[in-house]
Amino acid sequence: MSIRPTIDIRHAQPTLEGAGVHLHRAFGFQDPSELDPFLLFDDFRNEIPEHYLRGFPWHPHRGIETITYVLAGEVDHGDSLGNTGTLGAGDVQWMTAGSGILHQEMPRGNQSGQMHGFQLWANLPGALKMTTPRYQDVQSGDIPEVIDDDGTKVRVIVGDFWGKRGPVDGIAADPQYLDISVPPGRRKTFKVDTYRRAFAYVFAGAGVFSDASKPSGILLEKEVMGQEVNIRDMSGDRTLIRFGTGDEVTVQAGEEGIRFLLISGAPLQEPVAWHGPIVMNTQEEIRQAKRDLRNGTFIQPAH
Repeated sequence: MSIRPTIDIRHAQPTLEGAGVHLHRAFGFQDPSELDPFLLFDDFRNEIPEHYLRGFPWHPHRGIETITYVLAGEVDHGDSLGNTGTLGAGDVQWMTAGSGILHQEMPRGNQSGQMHGFQLWANLPGALKMTTPRYQDVQSGDIPEVIDDDGTKVRVIVGDFWGKRGPVDGIAADPQYLDISVPPGRRKTFKVDTYRRAFAYVFAGAGVFSDASKPSGILLEKEVMGQEVNIRDMSGDRTLIRFGTGDEVTVQAGEEGIRFLLISGAPLQEPVAWHGPIVMNTQEEIRQAKRDLRNGTFIQPAH
């Protein structure tokens, strides 16, 4: 067994998207090989309705899959195929854009005005970029949750984990998408297949992700719930941790516990041509997508 080293720690950066939605971006529109097959990750969390209500009006996607996970509030969605629906707290939507889709996503806050969710973009391999679009909407109650003896809780959104399988299937990136909560002071190890690229995104509490060369928590400076950790190395709210090669991830929860997403997927290792919400393999394919948008042929007939 080998602990995956922490090779990068960064804070999600504030940005504007859609019609003026205030969100935080952990990665995206930079080096697509960094977390291949994943392209972008946004944390849309806000308590000020005017910062999110204008939402994400009609826009195109081609060549990718988008994964939306809602924690608070709701997201109304519709698309060019005639699909409509609402994602509530705990729900997940996995959209395979494939050959092309036009859709909109309009967030609404809960009774307190809170809106919180995540969107992840996963690349499609060249052979599937022009596949027929599809949706998978998953209700919160259909997502299995496992609670370990020490109180660690894992929602299995995609993939296999601790004897449970997530309800979203048929995803090209063969990902594992877990929502993990570790109680205060607990040290926990999670298996991740060696061949996958992996990252964690902390969105509540704090903790230390052990490095392969410093498995005990680096320089020991502070004791938390009877276990020593270095407070300077703690990863807290809106922090992305990118891992190197190995087959397990170890975290030491801080005094308030820690909640994070642990996401991994098999790299595609293909060329990437990227134009906003359209991701293909070549610039000529990007030019074709632009022509299709201009000509009204972006939405392909089902095949």
